[in-house]
Amino acid sequence: MSRAFRLLFACWLYAALSPLHAATAAPVVVRFSHVVANDTPKGRMVLQFQALVAARSQGRIQVNIYPDSRLYGDDDEMEALRLGAVEMLAPSLSKFGNVGLPEFEVFDLPFLFSDLAQVHRLTQGAVGQQLLAALGRQQLQGLGFMDNGFKQMSARKPLRTPADYQGLRLRVQASSVLLAQMQALGAQGVALPFGESRRALSSRVVDGTENPLSNFLTQGLADVQSDVTLTRHGYLGYVVLTNPRFWASLAAADRRLLQTALADALAFGNALSATLDQQALTQLRSMPGVRIHALSEAERERLRTAAQPAYTYFERSVDKAFWAQIRKDLAAN
Repeated sequence: MSRAFRLLFACWLYAALSPLHAATAAPVVVRFSHVVANDTPKGRMVLQFQALVAARSQGRIQVNIYPDSRLYGDDDEMEALRLGAVEMLAPSLSKFGNVGLPEFEVFDLPFLFSDLAQVHRLTQGAVGQQLLAALGRQQLQGLGFMDNGFKQMSARKPLRTPADYQGLRLRVQASSVLLAQMQALGAQGVALPFGESRRALSSRVVDGTENPLSNFLTQGLADVQSDVTLTRHGYLGYVVLTNPRFWASLAAADRRLLQTALADALAFGNALSATLDQQALTQLRSMPGVRIHALSEAERERLRTAAQPAYTYFERSVDKAFWAQIRKDLAAN
């Protein structure tokens, strides 16, 4: 059965059963689709959310999880959410520029954040609330943010200097800022869905990619990439979404239950992501086919300088006041 047919059938079924659901007060079912493995920080967060909801609703609200793009992938998951084929997603922040929300691409800017505390000044402050509200422009309801940590570069050689990037084809998410970043470094960015990364690397359609170490490990990229350079150049995070019609259809008490369970699951996931990242580094260091390269401060600064054209691109696409607020928040102590 094709994905397009599955999507149309799911939408028909959703519409057909909605009146019956309302009339019989049937248990609430939440289909939560995502594109990564269950043993990643996001996957573990969703499992925690499932467990909390089941316990707190005494089984009346059921969260069904579809990981690893088994139901929908990068290319069609948001359309599936809009059409009611699923109730919840947790896409990466990089996906929203292409759906008319370029403000989200601030998180793609290379070397913008020095640590997660700076990231949280945005996601947990006024900027984060502004971004969640902006999702309504695209018929999406934002519920919260989650970290997956900082990205590192991988290829079949070390990527220490801009010269090392020349002529490479590097997989990125479908973000204009990430494409501009790779171009500035001298490489060609190739936007591919996450689920296709390993195959593209194995077949040499692309030469390398960028990922938090936990993603690198759980996707089996060590089998097709020999070198990981600890650039810590960019942040990868997620926003949890729901369908606004579904959210509005819930009883107020059920919305509160889901929201508080999600807040607790996100706190769990954020704490876990840092731990799993360190564990992944330790594991990768012990793998005989993988070489880990740490940058000097001077090497990192050269990469930072080379990547600056990505900022020019971003600044042209967003409101000046929004960008000024971000810089103010990041400069705060």
